[in-house]
Amino acid sequence: MKQGIHPEYKAVTVTCACGAVIETKSTKTENFSVEICSECHPFYTGKQKLVDSAGRIERFRRKYGDNATKIGK
Repeated sequence: MKQGIHPEYKAVTVTCACGAVIETKSTKTENFSVEICSECHPFYTGKQKLVDSAGRIERFRRKYGDNATKIGK
C-alpha cells in the first residue's frame, strides 16, 4: 500500500435502534447509529417482524388519489 493516500481507520461505536452496541473500525471518524443490525434482523434471529403495509398503501392513496390506480393499469 502507498503511504499517505488512504483514509485513517479508527475505532468507532455503532449503536442499533434495538439497543445493541457494536465496537468496530471505520473510516468515519464519529460514532453512528443504525436502524437494524444482526442482533435484531429477521434473517439472523429467525423471527418475522410485523410490517404495517396497509398504512403505507393508505398514505400512498391519500397522496395520489384515484390517479394512482389509473397509472398502474
